[in-house]
Amino acid sequence: MKAILEHIQRHKSGGRVGLYSVCSAHPLAIEAALVHAKRTGGPALIEATSNQVNQDGGYTGLTPREFVDLVLDICARIDFPREKLLLGGDHLGPNAWQHLHADAAMSKATVLVEHYLAAGFRKIHLDCSMSCAGDPVPLGDEIIAARTASLCAAVEATWTRVGGEAPVYVIGSEVPVPGGAHESLGELQVTSPRAASKTIATHRTAFASRGLEHVWPRVIGLVVQPGVEFDHQRVVEYEAEKASDLSRFIESQATMVYEAHSTDYQSTACLSDLVRDHFAILKVGPAVTFALREALWALDQIEREWLGAARASGLKDITLSVMQAEPHHWRKYYDESSYRLRFDQQYSLSDRIRYYWPHAAIEKALSTLLENLNRDPPPLALISQYLPDEYQAIRTGRLDYRARDLILHRVGKVLEQYSRACHSGE
Repeated sequence: MKAILEHIQRHKSGGRVGLYSVCSAHPLAIEAALVHAKRTGGPALIEATSNQVNQDGGYTGLTPREFVDLVLDICARIDFPREKLLLGGDHLGPNAWQHLHADAAMSKATVLVEHYLAAGFRKIHLDCSMSCAGDPVPLGDEIIAARTASLCAAVEATWTRVGGEAPVYVIGSEVPVPGGAHESLGELQVTSPRAASKTIATHRTAFASRGLEHVWPRVIGLVVQPGVEFDHQRVVEYEAEKASDLSRFIESQATMVYEAHSTDYQSTACLSDLVRDHFAILKVGPAVTFALREALWALDQIEREWLGAARASGLKDITLSVMQAEPHHWRKYYDESSYRLRFDQQYSLSDRIRYYWPHAAIEKALSTLLENLNRDPPPLALISQYLPDEYQAIRTGRLDYRARDLILHRVGKVLEQYSRACHSGE
């Protein structure tokens, strides 16, 4: 993780630089991130989240090792330099097993972090902020810190065994909900410097109690609430003045910056302000797969208009049918009785549709769509109608006229905002 440590040091030395992390397990989203990083010359920080990828398969069906193999296969296919690939684990802790009592959930979390480290992940976000069965709600800082330290000890022991670069860590007890808020948002409460200071102090004490004082310089990030979030239809944008005290506080920590979660859908200006204010690691996930869905829905419409419904893949209809038949991924987020349910399933900013892309029927329909459009390319008039940005890129010679490239370009437009923000001060 030398590249991450160097970025943090540059930022701590006054450089207005940051890193963005793409948290997605979708192969096309990963490919788009690698293509964009190759074009810009920067590193690609790809992260898997514990509910996506874990020892039980997660909702993608992938173990940590299988996820790494997937990413490396894409790197090889597009000739992305392996030395510029950075792998991180997001929300590693008992998140996927909150229904279990704490001892059982933490036992599963221990196996989880060991598997991530052994598979090659070296940026480790330890998140023990969630309550398990029988726990108080919310958890206190001391419990969170003690559980975090126990997972850190497991990671360090695994690293001693398998070797390689030393892992770096991100901690924090004021962690936004993975994937966006469940309910409509009111005004967000920015983390206070006092709360941030207490989080650091309790974690440092917990680390010391386990003999992990030597690890502390590799704790590079603290997750707090800077006042950014999104729900189904609303984005709460960053307001720098509200986070000014929090921003100044982290300057007192020699090796640490903030890691900003839920930055999806922020403007480029807001992302740049976050980096300036020491939220130097920007996480993006649902905004990437939202853009992916936009491209796929556009291609579905293009395919229907060009080839006719009888020859078309039916990707959109198949996806929505699967969601209706298997509602467990969205049921707790959307109102089943609402006439807007079909709208929410497709267009909610929390993008719960992303859980369904690995479904076999949907993957088959996507493969058919790409084959259809590559075998019988639609006229540019349809590209202009449904993917106008991609149309302009084709006309100016910046984009190949293939269905897959149209998708990658659409996702890349989101990543362009992040790379600009992370280098706006250079």
